[in-house]
Amino acid sequence: MTDATDSIAGTDPDRAGFTVALSAARDQLVLAAGIIADTVIDLAGVIGRHVLAQLLPRRRARTKDRIVKRAISKYNARGPAIDRATYKATISINMLTTDP
Repeated sequence: MTDATDSIAGTDPDRAGFTVALSAARDQLVLAAGIIADTVIDLAGVIGRHVLAQLLPRRRARTKDRIVKRAISKYNARGPAIDRATYKATISINMLTTDP
């Protein structure tokens, strides 16, 4: 993917889609196409051409600073006083009948 994006000047490697490359590689394996028989190797190749044809959009500019995660959790931690007692489940069945 990097070889494909490097073949065109000014193309950001972050725009190359992995899923596009993966599906192109899978198609090449299934079809047994693109087998290299020449001494000259095209670095972009069929997979690279698929990646270049379907580049992802440019990254948006960051408008806000990154937020640092809190060191202290805002949720209460479960202390050593966890109720681990088991309780028996009681089931009662009431049959309601109507008089004929």
